[in-house]
Amino acid sequence: MTRTARPWLLTSPHEPPVRRPRHGPGLLPAAVLFDRDGTLVADVPYNGDPARVAPLPGAREAVDAVRAAGVPVGVVTNQSGVARGLLTRRQVEDVRRRVEQVLGPFAVWAVCPHGPGEGCGCRKPAPGLILAACRHLGVPPEHTVVVGDIGADVRAARAAGARGVLVPTPVTLAEEVEQAAHTAPDLPTAVRLVLDPDGPLHRAAGHLAGPPAEEAR
Repeated sequence: MTRTARPWLLTSPHEPPVRRPRHGPGLLPAAVLFDRDGTLVADVPYNGDPARVAPLPGAREAVDAVRAAGVPVGVVTNQSGVARGLLTRRQVEDVRRRVEQVLGPFAVWAVCPHGPGEGCGCRKPAPGLILAACRHLGVPPEHTVVVGDIGADVRAARAAGARGVLVPTPVTLAEEVEQAAHTAPDLPTAVRLVLDPDGPLHRAAGHLAGPPAEEAR
């Protein structure tokens, strides 16, 4: 495997057409990308069973708030179980469909099916998943926010030129929390941070831009 290996891009037929947001000061992000396991749903190692999908507290509320603001939402997820022979693409898609049944449709899913030693450019903390999702959505990475639960998520955001928000869980390392520029105690709080054009996330990254809040509905 080489660094030219590409991620899978999965889309929902039910997601409304994606806008092409304007950019400028004091605006919302152009897109918000969520990690899957440990962020949106319970982290079940190498899960290929839709029946084991369990949304985390506040996940639906948080994702719906981003949708209500008119900002496209996506998922960026490492699934090395494919490379390990523990998952098939069909199982990954079955789990995706179940996640969308409980959390609603996402504009794009960018999935890395490669193993840690394969040298791809998409396995987080590499930036490939974020860059691929942004290309699909037609938005600049630097106007995008990534929300995840471990250091690899925020490091991938940084590598792509995006901004990251860490929502720690019991598996998040203390040093990952210390190194994160922005943290939140839960997903709804993270999304309030993301959607506040006058908040610390946007003051620290004045280049973030997307649809104005008053025009996003």
